[in-house]
Amino acid sequence: MRQRGFTIVELAVTIAVLALILAMAMPSIGTWMDNSRIRNATESLQNGLLAARSEAIRRNQNISFFLVSLNDPSAMDNSCALSTESGSWVISVTSPAGKCASAASTTDAPMIVETRAAGDGGGGVKVTADNSSVTFNSFGRVVSAAASSITQIDVTGVRDGTRYRNLRVNLTTSGAVRMCDPSVPSTATPTSASSSTAT
Repeated sequence: MRQRGFTIVELAVTIAVLALILAMAMPSIGTWMDNSRIRNATESLQNGLLAARSEAIRRNQNISFFLVSLNDPSAMDNSCALSTESGSWVISVTSPAGKCASAASTTDAPMIVETRAAGDGGGGVKVTADNSSVTFNSFGRVVSAAASSITQIDVTGVRDGTRYRNLRVNLTTSGAVRMCDPSVPSTATPTSASSSTAT
């Protein structure tokens, strides 16, 4: 009995079909990965704001959340500066500009509580905030006026012409932090407009 395997023609056709399927799937896979990065970065920012608020209540003192830019987005170092266009953040009592690599401390300035570099799972996105910092008081409320505090952070994809599922973090003066999809009208149901709410 003669054994029969694949002919070169059959193998070539199979490879061509697989290549075609892969070529059609690649754009959607790339967009899915970008959307995952957008969600990771947004959740990191939301969690940072909530952590700053909780720490202010726990310590019974003003605690601030700062957005900072870094020379290397994956490493928190002293090159940092306050920014409205970065996903890296620092929770501290005073401004961490130029001191982001300092160890956590309750006595040494800037009295850092926690830090997060944007490169830790949330890189490859565009972050735009209306301000670079916000301060919470011991009641978890925003201390400074809205004109000088973060009230909104938008996280979007970086490639032009791609339809992303962009996300936004909103912060109210009462200290409520909410993540939502800015493309969903505010009159929509709460579950479609907001993916997470904390007060």
